[in-house]
Amino acid sequence: METRTVGEVMTREVVRADRQTPLDEVVRLLERHRIRALPVVDHDDKVVGVVSGADLAHGTAATTAGELMATPAVTIHPEQHVPNAARLMERQHVDRLPVVDEEDRLIGIATRRDLLRVFRRTDDEIRRQVMEEVLAGALNLPPGAVAVSVRDGMVTLEGRLHRRSDVPLAVRSTWGAEGVVGVVGKLGFDIDDSRPAQPAPH
Repeated sequence: METRTVGEVMTREVVRADRQTPLDEVVRLLERHRIRALPVVDHDDKVVGVVSGADLAHGTAATTAGELMATPAVTIHPEQHVPNAARLMERQHVDRLPVVDEEDRLIGIATRRDLLRVFRRTDDEIRRQVMEEVLAGALNLPPGAVAVSVRDGMVTLEGRLHRRSDVPLAVRSTWGAEGVVGVVGKLGFDIDDSRPAQPAPH
């Protein structure tokens, strides 16, 4: 199944500050580029924090980006899949993620807008992908074994699978479909293969 990576959708030109950048310059950068936050980097371009417009709005005695920044910054690597980035944003309550290489150097930024370009799919398109590529393709389930409904990217799976171990596999595989923002698994099973088989009585 084709799932796009953060590196494919990120913005490569990143507005940034360093620890010594005065806050009035940070304000100018945010306003000029119409962004809500920017990463703060050290002399080696490694991300050390993030300064947001919300931080500035609360009033502060700080005078530089380094004094005000939130740290540690929530970052992501370019090979991560877009759904993983979306879930990380949701979990951390942020709307942009600095993208860093193996040495934590800044190489791009992924915003909600970048991710939404991938997620611009209808619920019908998502449902069709889950049914054809996940259930029938990857799991080899017969048509109708699992009912799939999608609303605003939230997928609900209902039905019975043959083995208990197929249940988490179906949920994980569905998460991988582009545009999926959540999965509700209402799945039963016929055989509990999580327990070792008992020897037959003599």
